Amino acid sequence: MKLGPTTEKFVLHWGEMGTRWGVNRTVAQIHALLYLSPAPLNAETIAETLGVARSNVSTSLRELQSWGLVRVVHVLGDRRDHFESLSDIWDIFMAVVEERKRRELDPTLTTLRECVLEAESDQSIDAEVRTRIQDTLEFMEMLTDWYGQMKTLPRPVIVRILKLGAGLQNLLGRGKKSGEAAS
Repeated sequence: MKLGPTTEKFVLHWGEMGTRWGVNRTVAQIHALLYLSPAPLNAETIAETLGVARSNVSTSLRELQSWGLVRVVHVLGDRRDHFESLSDIWDIFMAVVEERKRRELDPTLTTLRECVLEAESDQSIDAEVRTRIQDTLEFMEMLTDWYGQMKTLPRPVIVRILKLGAGLQNLLGRGKKSGEAAS
């Protein structure tokens, strides 16, 4: 399968962007290729199109499946597995955020909670250190609580919130200092 110049540029950039976010370049490129593909692709076509080893494609596809970004589909008359990406960018975004929360934030929250409990009886810990750990836990809990609330909102509401941007300040009250809650 030959990619056109625009598709190739997108796939290559998606790979670069992925590496900046801690995702393997090939994983990100395969995701981009499947996202843009109008039809499901088999692993051999993916390997040939991107010029990567078939084993690398298999490993990358398993990773994408574990993130919930890619699924196996079957094509009539072809015994091979074919793969397709989620096609809605909002669904992709939410899948990535949910998986990053599960893999990164949830374990961090567990560790912070343990540290706060241990700090209560740790005589060697400085009061300022104890406070910073507690503040970090409170911030992370507030962030994950906010995410939990946001993900339950209907998409049109989330879109409106995003489009409001800094305009939210007008709704909450002008002139408040950073960190000061509006009443």
